[in-house]
Amino acid sequence: MPLRALTPDELARSWRATSLALALALAWVLLLYRESALAMVAIWARSDTFAHAFVVPPIVLWLVWRRRAQLVQMAPRAAFPVLFAVAGAALLWWLGELAAVNAVTQLALTALLVLTVPALLGLQVARAIAFPLGFLFFAVPIGEFLLPQLMQWTADFTVAALRISGIPVYREGLQFVIPSGNWSVVDACSGIRYLIASLTVGTLFAYLNYQSSRRRVLFMLVSLFVPVAANWIRAYLIVIIGHLSGNRLAAGVDHLIYGWLFFGVVITLMFAIGAHWAEPDSPAAAGAVGLARPRTSHSATRLWLATAGLGFVVALPALLGWLVVPDVPTGPMMLATPQRLGSDWLADAASPMDFKPAFQNPSAEVHRVYSRSGRSVGLYLGYYRNQDYKRKLVSSDNRLVAASDTNWSTAHSGSSDVLFGSNKLSTRSTELGHPSQSGLQQSGRLMAWQIYWISGTLTSSDYLAKAYSVWSRLTGRRDDSAVLVFYAEKDQEGGAAAALEAFVRDSYTELDALLSAAMVRP
Repeated sequence: MPLRALTPDELARSWRATSLALALALAWVLLLYRESALAMVAIWARSDTFAHAFVVPPIVLWLVWRRRAQLVQMAPRAAFPVLFAVAGAALLWWLGELAAVNAVTQLALTALLVLTVPALLGLQVARAIAFPLGFLFFAVPIGEFLLPQLMQWTADFTVAALRISGIPVYREGLQFVIPSGNWSVVDACSGIRYLIASLTVGTLFAYLNYQSSRRRVLFMLVSLFVPVAANWIRAYLIVIIGHLSGNRLAAGVDHLIYGWLFFGVVITLMFAIGAHWAEPDSPAAAGAVGLARPRTSHSATRLWLATAGLGFVVALPALLGWLVVPDVPTGPMMLATPQRLGSDWLADAASPMDFKPAFQNPSAEVHRVYSRSGRSVGLYLGYYRNQDYKRKLVSSDNRLVAASDTNWSTAHSGSSDVLFGSNKLSTRSTELGHPSQSGLQQSGRLMAWQIYWISGTLTSSDYLAKAYSVWSRLTGRRDDSAVLVFYAEKDQEGGAAAALEAFVRDSYTELDALLSAAMVRP
């Protein structure tokens, strides 16, 4: 059929029909994936780190509205090939749901919302509003996985700067001691809030103030690195202020106040310098750019076929969920280790060394101490079944030592090669100590080894543990998993490593059989 130019009335009718189809499609996506959407909003509400996300959707709508004069001159035309990308995002959401990973499901949901636009309005329209669509991803509360590395960098810089300043420092892990007192780098010192806020605002600033892609990318990189460096300097200055004031200043609430004031000054200077090279775009000028009258064979049939196809594709995860539903028990489960493990490791009635790993909401758990020939080893088993967002093995809330723990703190962390049965595997190895005003006490320290058991497969990797769990569910099996933590006092005879090696060597076969039996039992 030969193409002809659309009249203004035909173009207006096309936009009205397409806008209705887009609204219905977006509502359908949000309805089907409402739990992921509500989980995002809940995180925005409870976390100061992601509170900015409340304004991201309104900003996206405003950015699109700025381009309205340009958009209405284009003819919306559904793009069927985009449905393949929609199917990929829906599959990603389903895999994230199987693994109970919020970041994956929420990224996938945002991708579905974004892809709905080119699927129904066409690639030309989507290109015209590519930045607003991409900016919507800033609504996804992701980034806290950077916390350990950011905290490590903050501690490294602060300690190095203190030593350059002539202040002696003794450091263990994220704890360090100077003559005037003891300091620790905690989650709030990581700078993750500054980083995410700066990157979000900096990206918007670059888009609104620059036309050159090079300048935009450069300013986005600046907004990424400046808050990290600023946080390092902030941490150093807070310690210096506390040191010089005898810990009268920068030791309480003013600690946070000084931090935000410093960050505000740095970001203001960054934007002021960036504005010097601004080349702003005029929305009016952009809308006044003449476009040739669209020539297209657009039809209502094509639009509603694409809408129906999109509606079916985004509903596929629900259909797949009905197909992959393993037969899992729903009642409470019991897990108990025997009085004797190996040949002569006997359960000790004593307290489990005043330490318990901070794993939340397991289906069942065991926490005991076993002794042999003057050596004692603590054993913690946390068993997880029917995992979901409230009960899951791998979670940022599950760790050896909770952030709020005042009795134990991490001194060193690394890995150790350990023989489990006939397989030598890398385990997480962590040295724990008691915090005090003079640092971490040298007496009463623990060495802890941690590894995951996923339906009989061992790994120390969070990512592999999630992958094995998803594969187990995809193959129609249960998601039964467990964490095994072995720990021993460092100052006992022969050392902690020798005691742990002996215990794991003698007991793992029985522990594996115990966990395998629990997986089979209802």
